[in-house]
Amino acid sequence: MALWFAFLRGINLGKRQLKMAELRGAMEEAGYAEIKTVLASGNVRFKAEGKAEAIKDSLEKLIAARCGFDVGVVLRSEAELKAMLDGHPFDSLDPKADFTKHVMLFDQPLPKGTTIDGLPGHTEVLRVDARELYLVGYRQPNGRYTEGVEEVLKPLYARLGKGVLDTTRNWNTIEKMLA
Repeated sequence: MALWFAFLRGINLGKRQLKMAELRGAMEEAGYAEIKTVLASGNVRFKAEGKAEAIKDSLEKLIAARCGFDVGVVLRSEAELKAMLDGHPFDSLDPKADFTKHVMLFDQPLPKGTTIDGLPGHTEVLRVDARELYLVGYRQPNGRYTEGVEEVLKPLYARLGKGVLDTTRNWNTIEKMLA
């Protein structure tokens, strides 16, 4: 069995509630093994047999059947998650600066040559990989870090169009997934 990481999009917001204990139970019943959830925002580490697309499809159907609503699943293999961490996307940052680190995970590859302009000193895109986008949000005078993200990402979403599955995670969450 291979180690996989599922990042669920848009759960535990409003009426779209899914308890992690319930998710673990449903996954165990479906034959997944060594299931560990990280935080209550839809991050699951587990072992399973099969190819990525089949696992993703199975999880989405399982969650829809259990919860009564569709949830997009962005899946990464152990090798893919390790490569993200080993790539040290935030190492160029001043460790004394006040910022938050985030990664957007996409289900499908981004168009080749995708670039995104940030707002220097506010919201910056540090790197764009095939299926990941690494962002940093600096603390603003109002105390917030990421309120400029939507503005920075508008051109990307306009280029990609509707139907793109992505989800964003704090970098600390990604680090916890392999721990």
